[in-house]
Amino acid sequence: MRIISGLYKGKKILEPKDNKTRPLKDLAKESIFNIIKHSKKFEINFSKSYILDLFSGVGSFGIECLSRGVKEVIFIENYKGVLPILKKNLLRLNTNQNYKIIEKDIYDRSLFSKFNNKFDIIFLDPPFKDQNLNNLLKEIFDKKIIKINGILILHRHKKEPDKFPINFKIIEKKIYGISKIIFLSKLD
Repeated sequence: MRIISGLYKGKKILEPKDNKTRPLKDLAKESIFNIIKHSKKFEINFSKSYILDLFSGVGSFGIECLSRGVKEVIFIENYKGVLPILKKNLLRLNTNQNYKIIEKDIYDRSLFSKFNNKFDIIFLDPPFKDQNLNNLLKEIFDKKIIKINGILILHRHKKEPDKFPINFKIIEKKIYGISKIIFLSKLD
């Protein structure tokens, strides 16, 4: 797995040795960024964007954002089996520290209250078996941590039903192998 574009293009991203983490594959990642960049459905300017990478794993999505020059990425991960790899991947960038790692449970109700910025992109890559996604989306909406024109991007198993809280609507959906990528926007 490698960084696709930008400042760190071509750098290798270290992957976990266990099978509890499912890193975002290069094909799906490349497709996500092509859709964001070329679709008229989104108004994302990477150089001014704040990114929240939930269930970060090895950091593949957030690191790609850093490579493309975003303002800041916040990585949230608490799985001890992958945190050292995430940290090592970020240290290898020798970047100017425009990122933070929060080692907390994503379902901690106080977590989103601590953010100073609203996010342009929130990327969610929960375990495929996770059944709490709607609660998490409700918390994102209630805490108002996404900008008006911001997008949520979900990486899910292609057989998972697309039932989301009424506060969100599907803008785009793509299937890659056993995965699907869903772009959501927040309704006001």
